[in-house]
Amino acid sequence: MDVKQLRKAAWIIFFVTPGLMIVGVFILLPLFMSLYNSLFSWNQLLPVEFVGLENFSRLFTKYPYQQRFLNALQNNLIWFLSTMILQNSVGLLFGYLMSRSIPGYQAFKRIFFIPVLFSIIAVGFLWGLYLKPSGLVNNFLGLIGLESLQHAWLGEERFATMAIIMVNIWRWVGFPSLVFLAAIDNVPTECLEAAHLDGVGEWKLFWKIVFPLIIPSITIITVLTVIGSLNVFEQIYTMTGLDGGPNYSTDTIGTLFYRTAFGSVDAGSPEIGIGSAIGVVIYILTFLISLISIRFSRSREVQL
Repeated sequence: MDVKQLRKAAWIIFFVTPGLMIVGVFILLPLFMSLYNSLFSWNQLLPVEFVGLENFSRLFTKYPYQQRFLNALQNNLIWFLSTMILQNSVGLLFGYLMSRSIPGYQAFKRIFFIPVLFSIIAVGFLWGLYLKPSGLVNNFLGLIGLESLQHAWLGEERFATMAIIMVNIWRWVGFPSLVFLAAIDNVPTECLEAAHLDGVGEWKLFWKIVFPLIIPSITIITVLTVIGSLNVFEQIYTMTGLDGGPNYSTDTIGTLFYRTAFGSVDAGSPEIGIGSAIGVVIYILTFLISLISIRFSRSREVQL
């Protein structure tokens, strides 16, 4: 290897190493530590003995861990489906409309993205106040004569999860909107012009030409949605607390993990082994669902 190649390799190592260190310290190391911790029984904060997969067995088969885990997993699934169907569909619609240069679209881009910049803790706290029985939402419904629609939004099991999800959608819809807008703006204009010359309608133009060409962006948004839906924590914590109330109806794997590792599900004492097992399950689910989403989306990508 000559001097030029050595210099090139040195520059590559120089630029790649910081990224690899970040991945190693903040992703791989916690993953291996969680896996290691899940293989031991713990006395408060100290490992006692090696128990193999017993913590996973207790998580999936023993009361109350099995019931709490399945309930939390179900809520995470509701988060994922609601976000994919509502948030990303609305984001795609907004992105497409803005790409048509509708009047005021430059202002809309800024308006849609403003909530993304807000602190998630502040958003959760404020919306928790707005959704109280005497809060802004119920007062507004009473003002317009819809008293029958007033509810204790965070105090009723049938409404609590969807209320928090709608707040999350309100906060994040601007992000997929701008991602889809950028993807649509990169669709070759000659393809759109040729379709217009052939008399293709707006819906067919979008579905047959635009949509297949922006699938890489849809893949990115899908993977981020999977990751976000499986790691929901702060918004639940600020709006309904660590117990995911009422009656665990808003509980997620993230709040269950924290409650188990640092305060146990029911007993009050930390269960670091089972909490670490939950952490490993979150990693595995995130990886597998993201991989499936990427494979599924790439099989439908269109190459120009």
